[in-house]
Amino acid sequence: MAYWFDGQLCQGSDIALAVNDPALIYGATVFTTLRIYDQSLDHPLTHWVAHQQRLVHGLTNFGWPSPDWGRVRQGAEALLEDHPVLRITCLPDGRELVTGRSLPSDLETMQTQGIAAWVARGEMFGRSQPAYKTGNYLGAWLALQAAQRHGAREAILVNALGQWLETSTGNLWGWANGQWHTPSLAAGLLPGIVRSHLMEHLRQQGEQVNQSPWPPGVIQRFEVLAHSNSGVQVVPIHTVLGDRSKLEVNPQHPALAALRAAFSEN
Repeated sequence: MAYWFDGQLCQGSDIALAVNDPALIYGATVFTTLRIYDQSLDHPLTHWVAHQQRLVHGLTNFGWPSPDWGRVRQGAEALLEDHPVLRITCLPDGRELVTGRSLPSDLETMQTQGIAAWVARGEMFGRSQPAYKTGNYLGAWLALQAAQRHGAREAILVNALGQWLETSTGNLWGWANGQWHTPSLAAGLLPGIVRSHLMEHLRQQGEQVNQSPWPPGVIQRFEVLAHSNSGVQVVPIHTVLGDRSKLEVNPQHPALAALRAAFSEN
């Protein structure tokens, strides 16, 4: 396994951090995960600039130094031939870590047949600093672990009012009354790069996206549910599991074609 750390291409899976490094003891990092298209950082669907801007946004607001961006790109270039998904992590002292991974082996099945999602209710599942993609992902990680114990592939995060916000790894989409809906960023969720891409694509097609809150009662109206992120693009949700409820939705609804078209390379 290869990874890039602090300007060096390394082999193996271990990294050396000081025992008092804030990245280790506080999760004090900002990161972004991107999918590489055609093995090119400059491919429009890779969204390299948007991912860099996400990192800069977090670093600037936290008052941390930026890494050497030329070095970050060099690390990404060193790994992209063997890894279709890259994670770029910035430490609070200006060091960078670039790691790679594969796409899910069953991604095509997920995209065509959908997945089950479990509604993660409770304070322990809340995300810290939801507007930023930081290394403190404990709430979302705990939600995902709990979802898997319930036989689901994803968790749906909610706020204190019970409003749906996002999944543990992506943003939510719903189709109702001839229109796409996605929760508002004002509710406290991560502004996903694919979320922005999908909204712009739909806007170019003359479609408006409703960004109203998602209270529990509105969920029953959706004919389609899906989640999106940079790695999986768009994956339908066919079953929503609650503590005492189960909602089934059509994962092959024709409305999904509008979202999938956003990733067409033609």
